[in-house]
Amino acid sequence: MDCLVNYAVAYAKKGMSVLPMKDKQPLIKFADKPPLTPDEIRKIWKQYPYAQIALRTVNFFVVDIDEHQDGADGFKSIEQFNHKELLKDTLSQKTAGGGRQLFYLKRKDIEVRQNIGWLPGVDVKAHPNNYVVIAPSERNGKKYEWENHNPIVTPDRQLIELINAREKGTTITFSNYDSGKKTATTNLFETIVNGLGDDGTRNNSLTSFVGGLLYRNVPDKVAYQLAQLANENTPDPLPEQEFNRTFTSMLTKDMRRRGGGKTG
Repeated sequence: MDCLVNYAVAYAKKGMSVLPMKDKQPLIKFADKPPLTPDEIRKIWKQYPYAQIALRTVNFFVVDIDEHQDGADGFKSIEQFNHKELLKDTLSQKTAGGGRQLFYLKRKDIEVRQNIGWLPGVDVKAHPNNYVVIAPSERNGKKYEWENHNPIVTPDRQLIELINAREKGTTITFSNYDSGKKTATTNLFETIVNGLGDDGTRNNSLTSFVGGLLYRNVPDKVAYQLAQLANENTPDPLPEQEFNRTFTSMLTKDMRRRGGGKTG
């Protein structure tokens, strides 16, 4: 395995926010922190010489195309997308898992919202605290590879509007109004909006969230949908398989708590 420090420094000098990675997990705390400087990168890679590279989606976003275990085929979804002309030729890479990622610059006149599950098998990763592993990193012996040397282009406004389509409504100006002491139920509602936290707490947060819903007799199907919303609003969402495994574990525990009673 090669040391990728020179690549990491080069990405940083191009204005990207670099993260050192191991097995798709960041090796440092990074949420809401400024980008690493070249000197900081060299110091980190001296400690972790075989770290792989990820870039935070701060000034760009990624259309992430993949085939999911639930049968969702992102490549088919893109092929059937009615506005393929909006997916302009841009920098793209093949992932170690056989997926494809298209890189686009964020526009200044409209915010692009992160949208996990924008199309079946297609995610839009755009949160400043989200990230994507990039070439020439590798995972399980397989490499991420750039498909071209195209510049990262700025997409048409219409593409952003299609990605943001579910985000409709009147703009509201909020105050610092405090309705009083928070309760456990308050925290459940906030989790739906704010997500499950960073990668070190996501699983525990999901466990607590699902347990809190089921304890309050929320039907299992509704609890699952609410948990999905919370996961989608997480900067770096849990993978589907891990999410489902955690939810199923909590559902099984709750059924035992109820004496084997049927949920739903």
